[in-house]
Parts: sequence; structure tokens; C-alpha cells
Amino acid sequence: MHELIPYIPQFLTNALKSIPLFMPEVYLSVLFIVVLLTDLIFRRNSQVLCKIIACVGIVFVMVMDINQPLLLINSGQPNGIFLFNNMLLLTRSAVSFKFVIDVLAFILFLYFDWDRRLRAHKKGLSDMYTIVIASVLGLHLMTMASNLLLVYVSIEMVSIASYLLVAYRSESSSSAEAGLKYALFGASASAVMLYGISLIYAYTGSLNLYGGNLVPGLAQVNSIAASFALVLVFLGIGFKLSFVPMHFWVPDVYEGASTPITAYLSTLPKIAGFALLSNFLPPFIFFANWHAFDFRLFLSIIGIATMIAGNFAAVLQKNVKRMLAYSSVGHTGFALMAIVTFNVQGISALAYYLLVYGIANIAALALASYFTNLTGAETLDDYKGLGVKYPVASVCFVIILVSLTGLPITAGFTGKLFVFSAIYNVYQQNHDIWLLILMATGALTTVVSLFYYIKIPLNLFIRHTDILSDPVKSSYNLISLTIVLSVIILLLGIFPGSILEYL
Repeated sequence: MHELIPYIPQFLTNALKSIPLFMPEVYLSVLFIVVLLTDLIFRRNSQVLCKIIACVGIVFVMVMDINQPLLLINSGQPNGIFLFNNMLLLTRSAVSFKFVIDVLAFILFLYFDWDRRLRAHKKGLSDMYTIVIASVLGLHLMTMASNLLLVYVSIEMVSIASYLLVAYRSESSSSAEAGLKYALFGASASAVMLYGISLIYAYTGSLNLYGGNLVPGLAQVNSIAASFALVLVFLGIGFKLSFVPMHFWVPDVYEGASTPITAYLSTLPKIAGFALLSNFLPPFIFFANWHAFDFRLFLSIIGIATMIAGNFAAVLQKNVKRMLAYSSVGHTGFALMAIVTFNVQGISALAYYLLVYGIANIAALALASYFTNLTGAETLDDYKGLGVKYPVASVCFVIILVSLTGLPITAGFTGKLFVFSAIYNVYQQNHDIWLLILMATGALTTVVSLFYYIKIPLNLFIRHTDILSDPVKSSYNLISLTIVLSVIILLLGIFPGSILEYL
């Protein structure tokens, strides 16, 4: 203990210098406390107030995100700066991912209490806003983590919040079952990841990805032993990304959870997981003597398997949420194409793709809530004939599904085009056969996705039924939200440069 005393002033000085670049996370911490206290003070009457505070607070966090690139330039290190004694690495791409997460979190805050089944929960939703804000703080840390200890802690912050959210409707047997399954699978994935981190520490004596002896030390270890440890860490990260073979929890949990929680799980943790990967890989990729583990080969195989498994399984589904769950697995595989480029163009394309995917996926699930609120529709057959009765919502659904498929002129098309362009540029340089297979699989599964996405418009407009239930109560808030999101999807498809230059 005494030998650490001389370093304490240096650590404190570094921590104080890091705070100005850590303001979005400081705002999130304050927002968490304010929403928590509001819930405790106003009790059952706090739901609307908590929602307003959460929405306003996350807007302030977004403003802080927007200011961070300028702060990086002013610090003299525009490419990235280490915070809190190399525990965090703030880069332009990390800021982009944080901004995407916060934008989608704002949309989710609006959406939560517009789902009729979730709103009917006897405890109210005030606790939910507190939990989600805490998880967003964990997601921010995931995007910047440059130390394996903080990688694990940030993932656990998000995981614990996710367990609580999935089982939030504890009176529902399906929600409770989904929460239990998710917690058991998550605990197993965390244990596996922690074992991998322990092995890496045992081999190298370091947890710092960008300093110390971690990468050089691991490069000198037996390649099989090093690969085994890294695969265990990837399995932990893969649980958040839901890539094959860590996707087995997705359909049951997404179907059992409340629809807004499904929207949360299928977007925010996934985006933070990709940001974490983009931080985790460079120290190994750009270390000249690294030959122990081929990351491009590993991630290419995972991406190919994930695209095939997710999209072909989605074709067989009848439940809309379950179908969208498998489609999210397919989107994970496609996004891995951008990761294996290992360059700035690929990461920029990835951030744009995840933004438009997140908006479209939340909008699709919001429309699933809309039809469930009005008619109780949950399966594809339940959607028969609803296009005539609810034309605005149905047209919005078509636009959103076209974007998820990746067809012109939507943002989904431009997102996939940017990813294909990034990986093709790398293929032209090294002619890696796995990149070619990735592109071919991405094109094939995009066509396959059309077969299951088209089922919803087919049932809405083409197929009819004589049994149409009377609406319970019109969800004007949800339809307004989805109209706005549909317009945004079209605008980003026509003018992608308006946002791409900032990512």
C-alpha cells in the first residue's frame, strides 16, 4: 500500500483533467439521481414527471455529445484521448456511437408508456426510466472502455439493467420466464467472459488494452492458449451482440418481454457492443508481431453464420416479435461486415447503419405495439385486412420494413450500400476470399429477408379476414411517433450525407 502513495497525486490530477471530457456521463449520473429522487418523492404520481425529466435530460446529454469532438480538437489529440489513467479511450467514433445511443434512448423514453400492456403495470413505469438511464451510463462506458476490468464492469451494468427490464412486468408469466432465461444465460456468458479475462491477466499481468504488456505479452503466449482466452472474451461480448452461437436466448426473451423492452434490447446494447468491439480490436490488429489469432477470419465466419441463421430462421416465424428477433440477429451478422474492414470508413459506415437500423427497428416494434393496442394482433395472421382499416399505420409499416430489408430509397438501403462499399474497398486491396464470401452472403440474406418482411404488408393489404375486432382505444401517440420516424428514414435515405459526415 505504501508504495502507491507517491502515485496518488498523479492519479488525482489525471482524474480531474478527465472530467471535462466526461461530461455526458456526469450528466447521466445526475439525471439518474434526479429521476430516482423524483420517483421516491412523488411515488405513484411520478410517472409523467419522470418521463419528462428523462427526455429533457437525455437531450442535454446529446448536446454534450455534440460538443465532444471540438473538445478533442482543443485538447490537441483529435484522434483520441485517454481518460482516468487509461481506463477509458474517448475517440471520434466513440462519440458517434454515444450520440446514436442517446438519440435512440430519447425515442424509447417517448415510447415506453404508449404501450398499453406496459402502461397497465400496477407499479407504474417510474422505476423503468431510472433503470434505463443507469443502463445508458453503462452503454456509454462500453463505447469507451480500454481496460478489460472496465469492459466487464460496464457490460455487467447493462446486463443487470436488462434483466430487470425484461422481467419488469412480473405479473406476466411470459415476462417472468423471459427474465429468468435471460438472467441465467447472461450469468453464464458473464462467467465465461470473466474466465477469459482472468486467463489474459494470468498470461500478461495486464488488463490495459492500449498500454502495459497485454498485447505484447499475449503475442508471446502459445497461440492456442491465447486464442482460447480471446474466444471466451468474445463469447461474453457476443451475448450482447447476439451473434451465433450466442443468439439462442434472443427469440424467447424478445417474445416474452414487453414490446418496448424488446425495442431496447434489440438496439442499444447491440450498438454499444459494436462500439466495444471497435475499441477492443485495434491494439491487436495494428501490433506488428501479432500472429496468434486471426480476428478477420474469426469474425467473418461468425458474421456469415449469423446472417444465415438469423435470416433463414426468421422466414419460419409466425409471431411478429419473434420474427423481428431473428431479423435482429441477421442484422448483427451484416454489421459485422463493417467491423472486419478494420478502418475508419468501415466504422463510420457501421455507425450510420446502426443508427438507421435502430430507428427502423424501434419504429417496427412501435407499430407492433400499435396493432396490439388496437386489435390484440400478435401473429402474422392477426394482421390480415388491417391495412384497409388502419391505412396510415400500415403504410408506415411498409416504409419501415422496406428500410429494414435495405431497398431504395430508404435509409436502410444507403446504410447497406455504405457497408458494402467499405468492405469492397478493403477487398480490392487484399483480395481476401473471406471478404468476398461475406459480401456474397450479405447480398443473399438481404434477398432472403424480403421473404419474411414482405409477409406483413401481404397480410395487411392483400389477405383479408371476416373477423375484425373493434379497436380498444386509438393510439395517437404511437402513430404520430411512427410517422415521424418513417419520414426520418426516407430523408436519411435521400440525404445520407446530412448525418454521415458527423459520424
